[in-house]
Amino acid sequence: MGFAGKVWRLLVGIKDGLTLILLLLFFILLFAALSNRPSPGVVRPGALLIDLDGAVVEEASRIDPLTVLLGGQLPTREYQARDIVRALDAAATDSRIKAVVFDLTDFTGGGQAHMEAIGAAMDRVRAAKKPVLTYALAYTDDSVLLAAHASEAWVDPLGGAVVSGPGGTNLYYARLFDKLGVNAHVYRVGTYKSAVEPYMLSGMSPAARQNAQALYGALWADWQANVKQARPKANLDLVTRNTVAWLDASKGDTAQAAVAAGLVDKVGDKAAFGDRVAKIVGDDQWSDAPGAYAKTDLKPWLAAHEPATPGKAIGVITIAGDITDGDEGPGTAGGERIAKLLDDALDDNLAALVVRVDSPGGTVTGAETIRRAILRHKATGIPIAVSMGNLAASGGYWVSTTGDRIFAEPETITGSIGIFGVVPSFEKTLAKFGIDSDGIQTTPLSGQPDILGGFTPQVDALLQKTIEHGYDLFVTLVAQSRHKTVQQIDAIGQGHVWDGGTARQIGLVDQFGGLDDALEWAAKRAGLKDGQWHAKFLGSKPDRYDTLIQQLVIGDPDDDDQAQARDLVGFAALHEREAAGRAEAGLKRLLGGTGAQAYCLECPSLTPAPAPGADIGTLSMLARLLGI
Repeated sequence: MGFAGKVWRLLVGIKDGLTLILLLLFFILLFAALSNRPSPGVVRPGALLIDLDGAVVEEASRIDPLTVLLGGQLPTREYQARDIVRALDAAATDSRIKAVVFDLTDFTGGGQAHMEAIGAAMDRVRAAKKPVLTYALAYTDDSVLLAAHASEAWVDPLGGAVVSGPGGTNLYYARLFDKLGVNAHVYRVGTYKSAVEPYMLSGMSPAARQNAQALYGALWADWQANVKQARPKANLDLVTRNTVAWLDASKGDTAQAAVAAGLVDKVGDKAAFGDRVAKIVGDDQWSDAPGAYAKTDLKPWLAAHEPATPGKAIGVITIAGDITDGDEGPGTAGGERIAKLLDDALDDNLAALVVRVDSPGGTVTGAETIRRAILRHKATGIPIAVSMGNLAASGGYWVSTTGDRIFAEPETITGSIGIFGVVPSFEKTLAKFGIDSDGIQTTPLSGQPDILGGFTPQVDALLQKTIEHGYDLFVTLVAQSRHKTVQQIDAIGQGHVWDGGTARQIGLVDQFGGLDDALEWAAKRAGLKDGQWHAKFLGSKPDRYDTLIQQLVIGDPDDDDQAQARDLVGFAALHEREAAGRAEAGLKRLLGGTGAQAYCLECPSLTPAPAPGADIGTLSMLARLLGI
């Protein structure tokens, strides 16, 4: 009876625990139902405060609490670029807003196309005779560009500014693989398809280096032109070419150096900055804290300015992040998820469809799944426009072939027409430990591909032919879309990556413009006039409990209890985490079993750097590589 009693008490304990969990879930859901949406009623006259304590992205990712708990990392808070632009345009015309304030203290960056779009919206606010002010502890490239469009840019006395320009390094594994005996079987088409070079070489090939230099050179020139036009007094040559002399002149005071170079206007702590804003917009009647001023935060402001929905709907499908085969996302372009969104919208009687692409590519099969779903809309006779954001390369261009007209920005990265596959085998590694393989084959493909015993020449040929066929299909799709010959596209393909300006010159892009330009073209093509249509973002409505999950997992954006990178040294640590992320992504491409890839390695990462915390992903990948 003693044993039975113990079992009974265990069952009762489990029952009580489950009851408590269910009660907790009930109250969480109740709280979510009552508080998951910001109230427009809290909009107050004064400043619009845009506290960018995270990254600016095309499409905000959903937060998976279980993944966060198991992974030991806090996700980076994300802000959609179109929401920032919408907030600024509303502030320009709303009499309640006297100024716009950007707090960039914890800003981790965004794509160049997004930064320039936000900068242009800031200019529109200033054109409405409303000042725009920015504050940060440390300004880096993206925040320097935003500050250039401000009426006043402030920096903390302990802060500063640095401009590094685009570029960086990738890891190359060839010598490591030689030592470990790992045989990386690489299958590719394209002289410039450098995504596989890390597994083959110990450094960049001349062709890849030439392509990257041209690409980053164009992006750097565009960035400098934007900053100089917005802030003519900025001395970028001093900051980027004579950095040591520039800092020596201010005796190492990086804040004063930023003022001397014209990157910012004033030095002051957050309280002094707040006092300056209060002189423009008025004091905060609800707070007597130092530097308090009358303000409205971003979320309630957006809630009070929901877009109007007149007339017919023009669908907007967002393809953001790496393209995969599954239902991942938002923030990742899961092919099945996006195809379902498109198929569900077939019954919505859309007047047109705009495909918004901000992706470096991914799996060929995922890209093809999305392309076919878009074509099902095209078969209904509606116009299809493609709007490229920061990136629309490789698989991102694959899905862009569906467009009747392609829009891009000069700083968009596109092209990279080419595919590859990489599969490792470990027969040499095992041989180092005295392990051999043997067996019976009825055909040359029996048991193949054998990652432990090695690949036969026949399976190598099979996989290479598969990649070559995929490239031929890619080139043919582009040729048909752009009304060119296969030979013409092959000449500008081969994995070559282009900036948006060059892509327009060679015919991969039709015209410059953002999402609004693509929508206006689609409306006109559908025979609709202003006021007769509205944009309908497919699948963009957040889950009703997303706000609650964000508060529980990340915390309230107004709380300042998370340790984050703030000064210039902190931003260096942030880059360290980004480097670790790139290393992990490189190993995942080798070991992840993702199949044929249409992916752009030269394209900057769209994934925000993770918050500080435990990260076992890279160690896990290395362990798999070493067979541990």
